[in-house]
Amino acid sequence: MSQARTMNAMIVAALLALPATAGAESWPVRPLTMVVPYAAGGSVDAIGRILAPRLGEIVGQQVVVENIGGAGGMMGASRVAKAAPDGYVFLLGGIGTLAFNLTLYRKPLYNAATDFAHVALVTDSPRVLVVRKDLPANSMAEFIAYAKANQARMQYGSAGAGSGSHVCAVLLDSAIGTKITHVPYRGVGPAVQELVGGRIDFVCEQISTVVPQVQGGTVKALAILERDRVSVLADVPAAPELGLGDLDCNAWAAFVLPKATPEPIIRHLAQAADETVTTASVRARLETIGVTIPPRERRTSNYLAKFVPDEIEKWVRAIRASGEIMD
Repeated sequence: MSQARTMNAMIVAALLALPATAGAESWPVRPLTMVVPYAAGGSVDAIGRILAPRLGEIVGQQVVVENIGGAGGMMGASRVAKAAPDGYVFLLGGIGTLAFNLTLYRKPLYNAATDFAHVALVTDSPRVLVVRKDLPANSMAEFIAYAKANQARMQYGSAGAGSGSHVCAVLLDSAIGTKITHVPYRGVGPAVQELVGGRIDFVCEQISTVVPQVQGGTVKALAILERDRVSVLADVPAAPELGLGDLDCNAWAAFVLPKATPEPIIRHLAQAADETVTTASVRARLETIGVTIPPRERRTSNYLAKFVPDEIEKWVRAIRASGEIMD
Protein backbone atom coordinates (compact mmCIF):
# COMPACT_ATOMS: atom_id res chain seq x y z
CA MET A 1 0.00 0.00 0.00
CA SER A 2 1.41 3.44 -0.95
CA GLN A 3 2.19 6.05 1.70
CA ALA A 4 -0.70 8.23 0.42
CA ARG A 5 -3.22 5.39 0.63
CA THR A 6 -1.97 4.50 4.12
CA MET A 7 -2.40 8.10 5.22
CA ASN A 8 -5.92 8.25 3.75
CA ALA A 9 -6.90 5.05 5.55
CA MET A 10 -5.64 6.47 8.84
CA ILE A 11 -7.64 9.69 8.33
CA VAL A 12 -10.81 7.74 7.51
CA ALA A 13 -10.36 5.56 10.60
CA ALA A 14 -9.86 8.64 12.76
CA LEU A 15 -12.97 10.28 11.34
CA LEU A 16 -15.01 7.14 11.94
CA ALA A 17 -13.87 7.04 15.54
CA LEU A 18 -14.55 10.73 16.15
CA PRO A 19 -18.36 10.67 16.48
CA ALA A 20 -18.35 8.11 19.29
CA THR A 21 -15.74 10.03 21.28
CA ALA A 22 -17.25 13.42 20.58
CA GLY A 23 -20.72 12.09 21.30
CA ALA A 24 -19.66 10.77 24.68
CA GLU A 25 -17.93 13.98 25.67
CA SER A 26 -20.85 16.21 24.59
CA TRP A 27 -23.62 13.96 26.00
CA PRO A 28 -26.49 14.67 26.26
CA VAL A 29 -27.65 16.70 23.26
CA ARG A 30 -31.26 15.44 23.23
CA PRO A 31 -33.86 14.17 25.74
CA LEU A 32 -33.21 11.02 27.76
CA THR A 33 -35.61 8.14 28.37
CA MET A 34 -35.83 6.64 31.85
CA VAL A 35 -37.44 3.21 31.49
CA VAL A 36 -39.57 2.24 34.49
CA PRO A 37 -40.15 -1.51 34.05
CA TYR A 38 -43.59 -1.53 35.68
CA ALA A 39 -46.99 0.03 35.09
CA ALA A 40 -47.64 3.62 36.10
CA GLY A 41 -48.81 4.20 39.65
CA GLY A 42 -46.49 1.83 41.49
CA SER A 43 -43.60 2.48 43.84
CA VAL A 44 -40.82 2.43 41.23
CA ASP A 45 -42.86 4.73 39.01
CA ALA A 46 -43.36 7.16 41.90
CA ILE A 47 -39.62 7.26 42.57
CA GLY A 48 -38.85 7.75 38.88
CA ARG A 49 -41.25 10.66 38.55
CA ILE A 50 -39.74 12.36 41.60
CA LEU A 51 -36.19 11.96 40.26
CA ALA A 52 -36.76 12.71 36.56
CA PRO A 53 -37.43 16.51 36.64
CA ARG A 54 -34.41 17.35 38.79
CA LEU A 55 -32.17 14.93 36.87
CA GLY A 56 -33.23 16.69 33.67
CA GLU A 57 -32.32 20.07 35.11
CA ILE A 58 -28.87 18.81 36.06
CA VAL A 59 -28.01 17.19 32.69
CA GLY A 60 -29.64 20.00 30.71
CA GLN A 61 -32.12 17.81 28.82
CA GLN A 62 -35.63 16.55 29.54
CA VAL A 63 -35.84 13.09 31.13
CA VAL A 64 -38.94 11.28 29.88
CA VAL A 65 -40.35 8.44 31.99
CA GLU A 66 -41.42 5.46 29.86
CA ASN A 67 -43.40 2.67 31.56
CA ILE A 68 -42.78 -0.77 30.06
CA GLY A 69 -44.33 -3.49 32.22
CA GLY A 70 -44.49 -7.25 31.84
CA ALA A 71 -42.71 -10.41 33.01
CA GLY A 72 -41.88 -9.07 36.45
CA GLY A 73 -40.12 -6.05 34.96
CA MET A 74 -38.06 -8.06 32.48
CA MET A 75 -39.66 -6.53 29.39
CA GLY A 76 -38.57 -3.01 30.31
CA ALA A 77 -35.16 -4.10 31.54
CA SER A 78 -34.60 -6.10 28.35
CA ARG A 79 -35.47 -3.04 26.27
CA VAL A 80 -32.62 -1.16 27.95
CA ALA A 81 -30.18 -4.08 27.75
CA LYS A 82 -30.73 -4.16 23.95
CA ALA A 83 -30.72 -0.37 23.43
CA ALA A 84 -27.92 1.51 21.70
CA PRO A 85 -25.13 2.21 24.22
CA ASP A 86 -25.28 5.96 23.68
CA GLY A 87 -26.65 7.04 27.07
CA TYR A 88 -30.08 8.12 25.89
CA VAL A 89 -32.02 5.16 27.30
CA PHE A 90 -31.44 3.99 30.86
CA LEU A 91 -33.26 1.81 33.37
CA LEU A 92 -34.57 2.61 36.81
CA GLY A 93 -34.07 -0.95 37.94
CA GLY A 94 -34.23 -2.55 41.34
CA ILE A 95 -34.21 -5.69 43.41
CA GLY A 96 -36.84 -7.37 41.22
CA THR A 97 -35.41 -6.65 37.79
CA LEU A 98 -31.72 -6.79 38.74
CA ALA A 99 -31.72 -9.57 41.37
CA PHE A 100 -34.87 -11.70 41.81
CA ASN A 101 -35.54 -12.32 38.12
CA LEU A 102 -32.21 -14.00 37.50
CA THR A 103 -33.35 -16.88 39.72
CA LEU A 104 -37.14 -16.62 39.45
CA TYR A 105 -37.16 -17.32 35.72
CA ARG A 106 -35.63 -20.40 34.13
CA LYS A 107 -34.77 -18.34 31.04
CA PRO A 108 -34.26 -14.71 32.05
CA LEU A 109 -34.11 -12.23 29.18
CA TYR A 110 -30.78 -10.75 30.30
CA ASN A 111 -27.95 -11.14 32.77
CA ALA A 112 -28.22 -8.27 35.24
CA ALA A 113 -24.58 -8.61 36.28
CA THR A 114 -23.06 -8.46 32.78
CA ASP A 115 -25.58 -6.96 30.33
CA PHE A 116 -25.64 -3.47 31.86
CA ALA A 117 -23.26 -0.66 32.70
CA HIS A 118 -23.93 -0.06 36.39
CA VAL A 119 -24.33 3.63 37.16
CA ALA A 120 -25.59 4.33 40.69
CA LEU A 121 -27.73 3.06 43.53
CA VAL A 122 -30.25 5.84 44.15
CA THR A 123 -32.82 4.81 46.78
CA ASP A 124 -33.70 2.33 49.50
CA SER A 125 -37.34 1.53 50.26
CA PRO A 126 -38.60 -0.95 52.86
CA ARG A 127 -41.61 -3.13 52.21
CA VAL A 128 -44.56 -3.21 54.56
CA LEU A 129 -47.23 -5.83 55.17
CA VAL A 130 -50.57 -4.11 54.66
CA VAL A 131 -53.91 -5.87 55.07
CA ARG A 132 -57.51 -4.98 54.24
CA LYS A 133 -59.01 -2.72 56.87
CA ASP A 134 -61.66 -5.26 57.93
CA LEU A 135 -59.26 -8.20 58.32
CA PRO A 136 -59.78 -9.43 61.91
CA ALA A 137 -56.12 -8.92 62.86
CA ASN A 138 -54.54 -5.80 64.32
CA SER A 139 -51.10 -7.17 65.10
CA MET A 140 -48.63 -9.54 63.47
CA ALA A 141 -49.38 -12.24 66.04
CA GLU A 142 -53.09 -11.99 65.24
CA PHE A 143 -52.35 -12.01 61.51
CA ILE A 144 -50.29 -15.19 61.76
CA ALA A 145 -52.97 -16.94 63.80
CA TYR A 146 -55.68 -15.84 61.35
CA ALA A 147 -53.61 -16.85 58.32
CA LYS A 148 -52.91 -20.32 59.67
CA ALA A 149 -56.61 -20.87 60.34
CA ASN A 150 -57.85 -19.40 57.04
CA GLN A 151 -55.04 -19.88 54.53
CA ALA A 152 -57.15 -21.99 52.17
CA ARG A 153 -59.41 -19.02 51.41
CA MET A 154 -56.98 -16.12 51.77
CA GLN A 155 -55.40 -14.27 48.84
CA TYR A 156 -52.55 -11.84 48.50
CA GLY A 157 -51.92 -9.49 45.59
CA SER A 158 -48.74 -8.41 43.82
CA ALA A 159 -47.49 -6.29 40.95
CA GLY A 160 -47.20 -9.49 38.91
CA ALA A 161 -45.48 -12.86 38.97
CA GLY A 162 -41.81 -12.33 39.75
CA SER A 163 -42.24 -8.81 41.09
CA GLY A 164 -40.69 -7.75 44.38
CA SER A 165 -44.12 -7.70 46.03
CA HIS A 166 -44.65 -11.30 44.91
CA VAL A 167 -41.29 -12.60 46.11
CA CYS A 168 -41.59 -10.85 49.47
CA ALA A 169 -45.06 -12.35 50.02
CA VAL A 170 -43.71 -15.80 49.14
CA LEU A 171 -40.95 -15.38 51.73
CA LEU A 172 -43.46 -14.17 54.33
CA ASP A 173 -45.68 -17.15 53.51
CA SER A 174 -42.74 -19.46 54.10
CA ALA A 175 -41.64 -17.68 57.27
CA ILE A 176 -45.02 -18.03 58.99
CA GLY A 177 -45.72 -21.56 57.70
CA THR A 178 -48.69 -20.92 55.43
CA LYS A 179 -49.57 -21.41 51.77
CA ILE A 180 -51.78 -18.54 50.64
CA THR A 181 -53.06 -18.03 47.09
CA HIS A 182 -51.23 -15.48 44.95
CA VAL A 183 -53.23 -13.10 42.72
CA PRO A 184 -50.95 -11.27 40.24
CA TYR A 185 -51.98 -7.89 38.81
CA ARG A 186 -50.66 -5.70 36.02
CA GLY A 187 -48.81 -3.42 38.41
CA VAL A 188 -49.07 -2.78 42.11
CA GLY A 189 -51.58 0.05 41.66
CA PRO A 190 -54.42 -2.33 40.76
CA ALA A 191 -53.38 -4.70 43.58
CA VAL A 192 -53.60 -1.90 46.15
CA GLN A 193 -56.99 -0.83 44.76
CA GLU A 194 -58.25 -4.38 45.20
CA LEU A 195 -56.89 -4.40 48.75
CA VAL A 196 -58.64 -1.12 49.57
CA GLY A 197 -61.82 -2.62 48.11
CA GLY A 198 -61.49 -5.66 50.38
CA ARG A 199 -61.25 -8.15 47.52
CA ILE A 200 -57.83 -9.49 48.56
CA ASP A 201 -56.35 -9.89 52.05
CA PHE A 202 -52.89 -8.36 51.93
CA VAL A 203 -49.94 -7.11 49.92
CA CYS A 204 -46.23 -6.83 50.75
CA GLU A 205 -45.46 -3.58 49.02
CA GLN A 206 -42.91 -0.81 49.09
CA ILE A 207 -43.80 1.73 51.71
CA SER A 208 -43.81 4.55 49.14
CA THR A 209 -46.92 3.09 47.48
CA VAL A 210 -49.09 2.44 50.52
CA VAL A 211 -48.33 5.25 52.99
CA PRO A 212 -51.33 7.34 51.81
CA GLN A 213 -53.71 4.41 52.25
CA VAL A 214 -52.30 3.56 55.69
CA GLN A 215 -52.50 7.15 56.84
CA GLY A 216 -55.99 7.44 55.38
CA GLY A 217 -57.19 4.34 57.23
CA THR A 218 -58.23 2.41 54.12
CA VAL A 219 -55.69 -0.36 54.89
CA LYS A 220 -53.80 -1.48 58.01
CA ALA A 221 -49.99 -1.75 58.28
CA LEU A 222 -48.85 -4.63 60.50
CA ALA A 223 -45.12 -5.02 59.91
CA ILE A 224 -42.10 -3.37 58.31
CA LEU A 225 -40.51 -6.25 56.41
CA GLU A 226 -36.88 -5.37 57.03
CA ARG A 227 -34.45 -4.80 59.90
CA ASP A 228 -35.51 -1.36 61.13
CA ARG A 229 -38.59 0.75 61.69
CA VAL A 230 -39.17 3.75 59.45
CA SER A 231 -40.04 7.26 60.59
CA VAL A 232 -43.03 7.71 58.29
CA LEU A 233 -44.75 4.73 59.98
CA ALA A 234 -42.94 4.89 63.30
CA ASP A 235 -45.56 2.87 65.21
CA VAL A 236 -45.28 -0.17 62.93
CA PRO A 237 -42.81 -2.79 64.26
CA ALA A 238 -40.00 -4.18 62.11
CA ALA A 239 -39.47 -7.87 61.32
CA PRO A 240 -36.86 -8.63 64.04
CA GLU A 241 -39.21 -7.34 66.72
CA LEU A 242 -41.81 -9.83 65.54
CA GLY A 243 -39.63 -12.92 65.47
CA LEU A 244 -39.06 -12.63 61.72
CA GLY A 245 -35.43 -11.58 61.88
CA ASP A 246 -34.37 -13.26 58.64
CA LEU A 247 -37.11 -11.58 56.60
CA ASP A 248 -35.52 -8.56 54.94
CA CYS A 249 -37.40 -7.36 51.85
CA ASN A 250 -35.77 -3.95 51.54
CA ALA A 251 -36.25 -2.71 47.99
CA TRP A 252 -33.53 -0.67 46.33
CA ALA A 253 -33.51 1.23 43.05
CA ALA A 254 -30.61 1.95 40.71
CA PHE A 255 -29.75 3.48 37.35
CA VAL A 256 -28.18 1.18 34.76
CA LEU A 257 -27.27 1.77 31.11
CA PRO A 258 -26.73 -0.67 28.25
CA LYS A 259 -23.45 -2.55 28.31
CA ALA A 260 -20.65 -0.84 26.33
CA THR A 261 -21.90 2.66 27.11
CA PRO A 262 -18.81 4.93 27.02
CA GLU A 263 -17.23 5.59 30.40
CA PRO A 264 -17.61 9.41 30.20
CA ILE A 265 -21.40 8.98 29.89
CA ILE A 266 -21.51 6.55 32.83
CA ARG A 267 -19.56 9.04 34.96
CA HIS A 268 -21.71 11.97 33.86
CA LEU A 269 -24.98 10.16 34.67
CA ALA A 270 -23.59 8.88 37.98
CA GLN A 271 -22.60 12.40 39.02
CA ALA A 272 -26.01 13.73 37.95
CA ALA A 273 -27.77 10.96 39.89
CA ASP A 274 -25.76 11.80 43.00
CA GLU A 275 -26.61 15.50 42.70
CA THR A 276 -30.27 14.64 42.09
CA VAL A 277 -30.77 12.53 45.22
CA THR A 278 -28.87 14.99 47.40
CA THR A 279 -31.06 17.91 46.29
CA ALA A 280 -32.98 18.94 49.41
CA SER A 281 -36.37 19.14 47.70
CA VAL A 282 -35.97 15.70 46.12
CA ARG A 283 -34.81 14.13 49.37
CA ALA A 284 -37.76 15.69 51.20
CA ARG A 285 -40.28 14.34 48.68
CA LEU A 286 -38.78 10.86 48.88
CA GLU A 287 -38.79 10.91 52.67
CA THR A 288 -42.51 11.74 52.77
CA ILE A 289 -43.20 8.40 51.09
CA GLY A 290 -40.74 6.46 53.26
CA VAL A 291 -37.89 6.26 50.75
CA THR A 292 -34.34 6.94 51.91
CA ILE A 293 -31.09 7.81 50.14
CA PRO A 294 -28.19 5.34 50.47
CA PRO A 295 -24.95 6.65 52.01
CA ARG A 296 -22.54 8.21 49.55
CA GLU A 297 -20.22 5.18 49.57
CA ARG A 298 -23.12 3.03 48.27
CA ARG A 299 -24.02 5.45 45.46
CA THR A 300 -20.99 4.81 43.24
CA SER A 301 -20.78 2.85 40.00
CA ASN A 302 -18.11 0.56 41.45
CA TYR A 303 -20.28 -0.26 44.45
CA LEU A 304 -23.31 -1.06 42.27
CA ALA A 305 -21.26 -3.27 39.95
CA LYS A 306 -20.34 -5.44 42.97
CA PHE A 307 -23.68 -5.09 44.74
CA VAL A 308 -25.85 -6.49 41.91
CA PRO A 309 -24.09 -9.91 41.68
CA ASP A 310 -24.11 -10.11 45.48
CA GLU A 311 -27.87 -9.45 45.56
CA ILE A 312 -28.51 -12.09 42.88
CA GLU A 313 -26.60 -14.65 44.95
CA LYS A 314 -28.23 -13.55 48.21
CA TRP A 315 -31.72 -14.49 47.02
CA VAL A 316 -30.97 -17.73 45.15
CA ARG A 317 -31.56 -20.12 48.05
CA ALA A 318 -34.74 -18.45 49.32
CA ILE A 319 -36.33 -18.20 45.87
CA ARG A 320 -35.50 -21.81 44.97
CA ALA A 321 -36.79 -23.01 48.32
CA SER A 322 -40.09 -21.25 47.65
CA GLY A 323 -40.71 -23.41 44.56
CA GLU A 324 -41.76 -20.31 42.61
CA ILE A 325 -39.46 -20.79 39.62
CA MET A 326 -41.19 -19.73 36.39
CA ASP A 327 -40.77 -20.45 32.71
